[in-house]
Amino acid sequence: MKTLKKILLGLLALILVSLIGGYFYFEKKFSPPENYLAVSGISEDIPMLWEGDNGNPYAAFLLPVRIKGIDKPFFMQLDLGSPVTVFYKNSLESVKAVFSDKIPTATEKGKIALVFLLQDMKISSGAFEVLDYGSKADFENPDARNIIGTLGTDLLEKRIVTLDFKNRSCSFSKTMKGNDFSKFEFKKRRILIPAMVGDENLKLMYDSGTSGYELIMNKDKWEKYKISDTVKIEKGNSWGKELKVITAASDQEIRFGNKKLQLSEVTCIEGTSKAQNFLMKLSGMQGMIGNKLFLNRKIILDCRNQVYKIE
Repeated sequence: MKTLKKILLGLLALILVSLIGGYFYFEKKFSPPENYLAVSGISEDIPMLWEGDNGNPYAAFLLPVRIKGIDKPFFMQLDLGSPVTVFYKNSLESVKAVFSDKIPTATEKGKIALVFLLQDMKISSGAFEVLDYGSKADFENPDARNIIGTLGTDLLEKRIVTLDFKNRSCSFSKTMKGNDFSKFEFKKRRILIPAMVGDENLKLMYDSGTSGYELIMNKDKWEKYKISDTVKIEKGNSWGKELKVITAASDQEIRFGNKKLQLSEVTCIEGTSKAQNFLMKLSGMQGMIGNKLFLNRKIILDCRNQVYKIE
C-alpha cells in the first residue's frame, strides 16, 4: 500500500508540474515581445480605405503609408488583434527589387530596420518582424493597393486612436478631449471590452482583423444568438491558414455601458487550432467584435489609460 501511495503521489506531482509548466509556456507564448517602436508626431483624419474579400466589403481597413526615400504609395492594415507591427516578406522583397538601396536586408533573426510615415507621424524600429506572407507590389497599375504589412496594437501603446467609421478616417493623438469614457482591459496588447448580450455579461476582444463581422462567438453561443437556420459560409484567412466562417442573422442587442447597439448577425469560426483556442481562453475573452459593428459610429481607444468611448 505504501508503494502504491508513493506511485500515486509521484504521478500527481508529475501532473501538477506538467500543468504549471504548460500554463507558463502558453502564458509566455501569448505574451507579446517588448514594444520596439519609436513614434514621433501625430496624424489627424487619415483616409481609411476598405478592402473587400470573398464578397465581404469590410474584410479589412487600410491606411496609407510612405517608406522613407520611396515616392510610391503603400498601405498597411490596422489590425487590433495583432500585438505587434509587422511587415510582409514577399511584399518587401518585390519593393527591394526596384528600390534596392531603400529596403535593408533582414537580419539573421528575420528582423528588419525601417522608417515609415503614417501621414505626419513617423514610426521606426531597428527590429520590425517580417512574416513570410504578402503579395508582389505592382508599380505598373496606378490603382494597385500595395499592402506591405500590418499595424498592431504596439502602436496604440504610443498613441490614442480615433476610428471614425462614419467619416472613414483615422487619427492618432497624444491627448483626448471629453468625458464619459468607460474602462476596458488592455491585456497583453489585446483589447478586451466588457459588454452585455441578452442577459449575459461577456468580455469581448475587439479584433479589427475580423473587420467584416459584428460579433464572433463559439458554436454554442452562436446557436443561441442566431434567429435563422439560413447561413452564409465564407473562407477566412488567418496568416495563410484557411478557416470556415459561418454567419447567421441575429436580433440581439449588445450593450457597452449605457451605449446600445443592434446586432444584425452573429458569426462562428471553424478551423482554429487547439493552441489558438487555449490562448483565447487564457486571455479571458468570450468572443470577438469586428469593425462592422461600428460602421456608422466613432470609437476612441486610449490603451495606456485603458479607457474608451463609442459615439
